[in-house]
Amino acid sequence: MYSKDLLSSPTVAVGAFLLLATLWGSSFVAIEAGLAYFPPLLFAGIRYALAGIAVLAYATVVSDRWVPRGRDEWLGVGIAGGFVIAAYHGLLYVGELHVSGAIAAVIVSLSPVLTAAFAALLLPNERIGALEIAGFVLGVVGVAVIADPGGAGLATAGGAGFLGFLSPEFLGVALVFLSAVSFSVGAVLLRPLRTDLPIAALQGWAMVTGAGLLFGGAAVTGESPASIVWNATSMVSLAYLTVLSGIVGFLLYFALLDAVGPTQLHLVSYVEPLVAAVGSWVVLGHLIGGEAILGFVAILAGFAALERREIAAYLATHRDFGPIRS
Repeated sequence: MYSKDLLSSPTVAVGAFLLLATLWGSSFVAIEAGLAYFPPLLFAGIRYALAGIAVLAYATVVSDRWVPRGRDEWLGVGIAGGFVIAAYHGLLYVGELHVSGAIAAVIVSLSPVLTAAFAALLLPNERIGALEIAGFVLGVVGVAVIADPGGAGLATAGGAGFLGFLSPEFLGVALVFLSAVSFSVGAVLLRPLRTDLPIAALQGWAMVTGAGLLFGGAAVTGESPASIVWNATSMVSLAYLTVLSGIVGFLLYFALLDAVGPTQLHLVSYVEPLVAAVGSWVVLGHLIGGEAILGFVAILAGFAALERREIAAYLATHRDFGPIRS
């Protein structure tokens, strides 16, 4: 495909990778800023309704087919829309009412570790050994460190002991962790579905479906459009999440997935927290504490243990800095 030719240069591919990490990492900060003016589920729903329409329009131009057909394709749309869009973002947005975007980004970086663990549990051909189990445990320990009831990884946190488990910060960590679980379960459930539906079309339909579910959740929980505060900050936040993080980010993702493959692309999850931490400090004045940094190191170590064979194969293939191939 054209993306392989476009990203065949290592320099261009690395630039695209860093741009994607910047767009998606900074989205955690944009969510945090926008939540001061939007109810969380409505915020996520509006974002993905707009982005989904745009991605579907893109799919009609670049794909030979953009309408799902057959049970597996519609099931894939339902799984992606329900788990990857609605549940993941609904829980993430509500969680970010209680923890900073930087903390949320660190917790979400556990997703590749969770995906490997759920694949071993749910898919018959996936197996993990002792080292992989240790990697999963490391990742969960990393989240537990961040969820420290004395502070949830924040530099200025109150509460201690058992009461810390009842704190808003702990609730936020738990919700964001469940969002990562939802994303990973959705990703695993999609694997056995073999279809010819182009990924852009699948993603567009998933966004629109997920947006509908988010709007339904907003109605059930009593969120009202009348509570949205429209000002410069809220409109910039929504525009950034919809256009740059959403539309541009996913187009970059499609191109990189085609060019370098999923294992290498998983590494973007470990650059996002760094971007989010810097952005949260610069834009909102929030700092992350030592617990969050230690937790991130544990999560990264868990990913390295789980994906050690793929990482070693990739490094061996590209040690001479030749063209990137999937």
